[in-house]
Amino acid sequence: MKNVLITGATGGIGSALVNKYCEEGYNVFASGTNEEKLSTLENKYKPAIKCFKCDLSQNNEIEKLIEFTSKACDQIDILINNAGITNDNLLIKMTDDEWNNVININLNSNFKLTRLALKGMVKNRWGRIVNITSAAAKIGNPGQANYVATKAALEGFTRTIANEVASRGITANCVSPGFVNTDILESVDNARLEKMLKKIPTGRMGETHEIANAVFFLTTEESSYITGQVLHVNGGLTM
Repeated sequence: MKNVLITGATGGIGSALVNKYCEEGYNVFASGTNEEKLSTLENKYKPAIKCFKCDLSQNNEIEKLIEFTSKACDQIDILINNAGITNDNLLIKMTDDEWNNVININLNSNFKLTRLALKGMVKNRWGRIVNITSAAAKIGNPGQANYVATKAALEGFTRTIANEVASRGITANCVSPGFVNTDILESVDNARLEKMLKKIPTGRMGETHEIANAVFFLTTEESSYITGQVLHVNGGLTM
């Protein structure tokens, strides 16, 4: 069975990804920063899952994450770069730290993880890479210049990877969620939620399992002729 590494595994979409791959019988390696939530995942899905606490802003921790998976399995077959943060501010007020922290987690860590994971995929002549981006990359959200920049950059990064490794049986794609029903929406007032819903042709928020299902498809053999693409899962928010 294939080995899959999922970053940002303790969030709403991350947890749904873990659930999907465990249900399908994959060997799952999950990383995050919340030890308690990682422990909960491990207890729920063992022995199918192994969890590792990792601060993706630290190079040495990224290397330790790859070492951890390498000791537990021959190689990473599927890499899902799901981890991401926001640190919102209007551009004119945005500090260097607010910019750099988001760039480091959302973009730089993906580059480092992908570079390390690709070595085994190239050797095996098979692999799947899925980067989680955002509808914000296409729309552009006020106050999120840092976040939007990372997600747009990831899409270009993914297309380049796809070109470089397609001949080795490796695909690289993005899944771009729109508004998804996660814990973060609890902090959004009802008036704003109603305004958001009016922008979505299907008239509802997405569910985390719908994102997970899209990602899963892009990592199967059935998707072997799809690479360098951005799959928008947003109820028609962007067309």
